[in-house]
Amino acid sequence: MHFHLFGVVSILTAVHAANLDDVCSVSYVKSHLPPPGFYQGVTISPSSVTANPVTDVEVVDNDFYPDAVFDYCNVSFRYSHDGLNDQVLLTYWLPAPAKFQNRFLVTGGGGYAINSGNQSLPGGIIYGAVAGMTDAGFGAAQSNTITQWLSANGTLNWHNIYMFGYQGIREMSELGKEFTKTFFNLTQANTTLYTYFQGCSEGGREGWSQVQRYGDSFDGAVIGAPAFRWSFQQTQLLYPDVVEQTMGYYPSPCELQKIVNETIINCDPLDGKVDGVVARTDLCYLNYNISAIAGQSYHCPATPALPGSPAAPSQQGNVTRQAIAVAKKILEGLHDTQGRRVYFAPTPSAQFTEAQTGWNATSGQWGLSIISLGGVFVQVELNMLNGSNVPNLNSVTYDTLKDWIVEGMQRFQGVLETTWPDITPYKEAGGKVIMFHGESDWGIPTASSVRYWESVRRIMNPGKSYNESAAAQNEFFRLFLVPGATHCAANPAEPNGPFPQTNLAVMIDWVEKGIAPQTLNGTVLQGKNKGQNQQICAWPLRPVWSGNATDPECRYDQKSVDYWNYDLDAFKMPIY
Repeated sequence: MHFHLFGVVSILTAVHAANLDDVCSVSYVKSHLPPPGFYQGVTISPSSVTANPVTDVEVVDNDFYPDAVFDYCNVSFRYSHDGLNDQVLLTYWLPAPAKFQNRFLVTGGGGYAINSGNQSLPGGIIYGAVAGMTDAGFGAAQSNTITQWLSANGTLNWHNIYMFGYQGIREMSELGKEFTKTFFNLTQANTTLYTYFQGCSEGGREGWSQVQRYGDSFDGAVIGAPAFRWSFQQTQLLYPDVVEQTMGYYPSPCELQKIVNETIINCDPLDGKVDGVVARTDLCYLNYNISAIAGQSYHCPATPALPGSPAAPSQQGNVTRQAIAVAKKILEGLHDTQGRRVYFAPTPSAQFTEAQTGWNATSGQWGLSIISLGGVFVQVELNMLNGSNVPNLNSVTYDTLKDWIVEGMQRFQGVLETTWPDITPYKEAGGKVIMFHGESDWGIPTASSVRYWESVRRIMNPGKSYNESAAAQNEFFRLFLVPGATHCAANPAEPNGPFPQTNLAVMIDWVEKGIAPQTLNGTVLQGKNKGQNQQICAWPLRPVWSGNATDPECRYDQKSVDYWNYDLDAFKMPIY
């Protein structure tokens, strides 16, 4: 996102700023804070309040909301937990009174950050909502809050883990809703404040952490590619590294990219439309053998050193059988040494980001490069040692990965796993969910979201047929697999794919007008077709194109449904 601040440039803007000035002051905010005792166990610090009007903010080229120009009141204040010497910072962006539409938006983070900084908040202001975020007491180091999950080596700081897991978002939501009501004087009993959530990846997990626990959490939640099933998700990031180490071959990034590029080219037509987008990754896996790529030439130019990554030489050669074997093993997904499935597989059109090797200038070879998102889970959360990555994967096997999953699942089941399948209280309160997941997601297997949708369907609809239970589920919870999209973003490798940029608008129509999304509105956000509208099918229906149609026909395909539903037979207990 490009973020630009400009001065007052017109009489109209000056009027907006003046209107905002009437309420956007420290004194006004202090007099409209939630009252003492409103939320048990927390004490707000009025002396910490900041408030300032910001005008003519321009946002462009963001995947999660359309381009816009707006004004807002930037408010922050701190609170502490009674009995603890902590400080939690809340930030709220409030629209000008004339633009407020009785809406409140909760936002989440990504990776090991519980917020997205200023990146997500505009998505609320654009739709007349107050938008909020929390630092959960972790302070400014939002890029890696896991550094504060230990009180010392061997001692987990459970308060911080619970704050990250769900408590921080809950407190920000409840305090924010009350603050919004008092700020805009929504005191009448018949005045509705609609509450929404929008987040992706870790932000998506945060959304589910609320929906699964609190029936009154949101009226509508927009959840992308959630990083739930925590111990599975973090451990599976290391699987490609273990494949390379086990098989003794470390393909260069260029060799891996050649495999992906050829896969996209060959699987593109399987959905009925040749547009550079693999909309049916199930058909790709079932019908295309990447062995055909062996022997094809590849070439990538040298790259200079950048912050965080060393220089790399030019890469050229022919795709080896060893590289194909590594890729195939990764695309099978994690199995234990007895051949039982432990977790889902990535889709064949996804980038091999987790398998990226590193250049060793001393040896002149490509070698293991452990992805830190997975490594830090093992080092900090399992081994309980301070660090940013596991030092090596020596002696780590596929069975080791399974053991790590079980250990993490047992340790963090009640706080981070976030796959509780009975969300009846949320449904009965009238809450709605739109969940979406890119079909070329490299970071979180697309099947992860399918698994949860199917788990909720089964648990909440006992005794019903598949079609009956799917229809009942779709009354309040719909899943959309986004053709070509990568992890929480439009995909440069498949630039003609749609991305659901207007999800919050779709959710507002569903909640406030009763217009349920039969298909999800998508927009091409890059390339020659930028701006083109495309519709995205709702699971379990799958897209098929005929002729020159822009939008697909959404069909039920039993083979596709079977492909996306995995038997995780490495476990005797249910995995939701």
